[in-house]
Amino acid sequence: MKKVLITGGAGFIGSHFVELCLRQGCQVLVLDLLTYAGNHANLAHLTGPFDLMVGDIGDAERVRQLLEDFRPDAVFNFAAESHVDRSIAGPAAFLHTNIMGTYVLLEEALKYWRMRPELRDFRFVQISTDEVFGALGAEGFFTEQSPYQPNSPYSASKAAADHLVRAWHHTYGLPTLTTHCSNNYGPRQYPEKLIPFMIKSALAGKPLGVYGNGSNVRDWIHVKDHCLGLWQAYKKGEAGANYCFSGHAERTNLDVVKSLCACLDEIAPRAGGGSYSSLITFVTDRLGHDWRYAIDDSCARQKLDFKRRHLNFADGLRDTVRWYVGERSPQLEVEL
Repeated sequence: MKKVLITGGAGFIGSHFVELCLRQGCQVLVLDLLTYAGNHANLAHLTGPFDLMVGDIGDAERVRQLLEDFRPDAVFNFAAESHVDRSIAGPAAFLHTNIMGTYVLLEEALKYWRMRPELRDFRFVQISTDEVFGALGAEGFFTEQSPYQPNSPYSASKAAADHLVRAWHHTYGLPTLTTHCSNNYGPRQYPEKLIPFMIKSALAGKPLGVYGNGSNVRDWIHVKDHCLGLWQAYKKGEAGANYCFSGHAERTNLDVVKSLCACLDEIAPRAGGGSYSSLITFVTDRLGHDWRYAIDDSCARQKLDFKRRHLNFADGLRDTVRWYVGERSPQLEVEL
């Protein structure tokens, strides 16, 4: 039985990866500070050999003790401050968690790995983002060879963390992997992100504020497909490499919001009639708003045998809306 330590495992993507690891027969230890985006409820439905420990990845003594006691075969670092707007308003927390927290994890993982030569397949997996690559024009795609050009405090902090991961591999030999992915969607996402935020606002009859003219383009990957990619990277990835995962579902932000409104019209019609799309408004654009992200994940498909199961964004989006509406999830009760 493989043993995996998952930091940030009570968050959106992390909780889905915990679920996948349990299905793969792993024993899982989650370390999560349970800040605003981490939630016990995200793990409440799971059964199997896993434990949740509350703590900060920046607490070296805590991390060291967990590694010594649990003795994992891999560390997956999902713990991060991840919302661009929050990073613009208050970047300090992003520097603390995303940079210093990753540094602490790397240092403690290196000490742990050096003391256990029997862990020949040990991996430290850094879950990053496509935002570290900056913005694209109307054409082209990010790849594993794309230069880093972060444009927000959030993406700059993640880029710094990625550079630390690379350095700890090349300087100290720590077997690391770094992954990048498109925008995730699916159940259990904290409602400051576009899709759950718009669902929450629409159901409350509030304006659906779209940045600028809504023409910014994002590629969307279902969270479960992203997690499958991470598992394949762990099983088949080359130490020191980085891998990109795409949903192959580019949409403008306005198109996504209109699609959400159409799903809600079908699944949870407005009491007074009419379409939720009448709530769409346009608001002042985000500072430094990247125009387009898109990923070429042919390397992951060829080298890792990565395969997406959610091939139709419209179907995945409809299922996501059904989950939020049907579950009346606690995420939608959060006051932002």
